[in-house]
Amino acid sequence: MHLVQEELAAQLEVSRQPVQHAMLLLKADGLVIEHGARGLYVAPMEPENIVHHYQIRLQLDRLAAALVIERLKAEDGGLGEQLKKQVEALTVKGMAAQQAGDAAEAVRLDMEFHSLIYSFSGNPLIASAAEAHWNFLRRVMLSILLHAERGPQVWREHQEILACLLAQDAAATDQKVTEHILGAQAALLKALGQH
Repeated sequence: MHLVQEELAAQLEVSRQPVQHAMLLLKADGLVIEHGARGLYVAPMEPENIVHHYQIRLQLDRLAAALVIERLKAEDGGLGEQLKKQVEALTVKGMAAQQAGDAAEAVRLDMEFHSLIYSFSGNPLIASAAEAHWNFLRRVMLSILLHAERGPQVWREHQEILACLLAQDAAATDQKVTEHILGAQAALLKALGQH
């Protein structure tokens, strides 16, 4: 879809300046692309681009999980209880959103789970590094999540990752995180190909 700033500004009843600023942010996140003199367009959902984002997301999630384990080993156990409590609350909400068919809420809660792991890692740069990839992937996930049929499995896998983290088993956690991310990537690519 061609994005004409003047038309968007009129539709939104704002001046061109906020629309121009929004387009720059969307372009930086890879959601809008420029076709030379023809202007700006909504970026297509290309499988190769999805894979590139998932490659980076995988490494960030693996790093965050490894750092969570390091923190759990160094602390007295209160951190693990906090993590368990928050993930369990998210799981209840995530399953409810999935059962209600609320794709936007299910994706938001999925992102919140991963953001929680980033937060518990103790490295604030992981979340900021992941943000652009999540902005891109959220669009893909929202567009095809209902066709990917992974909802209950996603939350089961979150619980498995949590169990490995709490057991402080680095190898098992790394394997579960890798399977989770690559499984999500495969399901999205399959759904994209079918729809």
